[in-house]
Amino acid sequence: MTRFVWLWAFAALPLPLIFYLLLPRAKSRAGKALKIPFYNELSGFCETSSRKNAKGIKILAAAAWILLVAAAARPQWIGEPLSLPISGRDLLLAVDISGSMKARDMEINGESVDRLTAIKKIAGEFIKKREGDRIGLILFGSRAYLQAPLSLDRKTVNQLLQESIIGIAGEKTAIGDALGLSVKRLHERPGKRKVLILLTDGANTSGTIEPLKAAELAKTDKVAIYTIGIGAERMVVNSFFGNRVVNPSADLDEATLEKIAQLTGGRYFRARDSADLGKIYALIDQLEPVKSENNSLRPVHELFPWPLGSALLLAFIVLGIKSRD
Repeated sequence: MTRFVWLWAFAALPLPLIFYLLLPRAKSRAGKALKIPFYNELSGFCETSSRKNAKGIKILAAAAWILLVAAAARPQWIGEPLSLPISGRDLLLAVDISGSMKARDMEINGESVDRLTAIKKIAGEFIKKREGDRIGLILFGSRAYLQAPLSLDRKTVNQLLQESIIGIAGEKTAIGDALGLSVKRLHERPGKRKVLILLTDGANTSGTIEPLKAAELAKTDKVAIYTIGIGAERMVVNSFFGNRVVNPSADLDEATLEKIAQLTGGRYFRARDSADLGKIYALIDQLEPVKSENNSLRPVHELFPWPLGSALLLAFIVLGIKSRD
């Protein structure tokens, strides 16, 4: 819809008429005249032309004045309300991309996939649902680094997750460094509900910070950490002596992951397959629900340049007509 912010400006519309009625008429100056033989014919033509020009100038001037007053009233176009669900939560995903994530003990739609592919699929759907949360992404292997800062742009964060590659940060697992970097990034945003979801399939084998020490820092900074242990417990592999059953998650340090979660007020989850991982994210959705505060915003576009420009154009036309008289 369209509205005028300053409606009182329209009170200026009758000003030209008021001045015309109240101000005294200007006295005409009698000057020297040139007498010509065919004055009567020329006089009639000039008077007709002059009357037409005068009438046209008055109409154009009136239109220019109306447009100028309309521009002064500041017209705006108000768009449809847009909902802004803002929960005020900062949520970081710390994803393990060490060499052990290559293990193909997960399934998606009946197809065997590696652990990182399963995380990309399930976590990607989770990110899409977190409307209103600021989401960031940390990737870690032998070292940890910030892949995506906290942002409301969930599409970009998900894209960066999908583009992650196993082993690009090293073959080992620096859980403590990942936690420390996460706490540092979340510490920069005081007064928010801060949540970290850590996904790993191993134990801390690299880095400079001990996981439990980093968890204590998270507790001090009121960061809730949900830890997820990834990997099946039973897998059939082919060998020279035939098929044998192995535990591909033998290196998973569940005890430390449980302590980290308990210390920070989070929870530890075990994802043995893609179905478990999906259920875990659904449960986290319940534990950390997206708040809908029904905030709304109407886009506002200023329209005054249009009547103002039109008024200036008409004014130039009037000046052009008068200059030819």
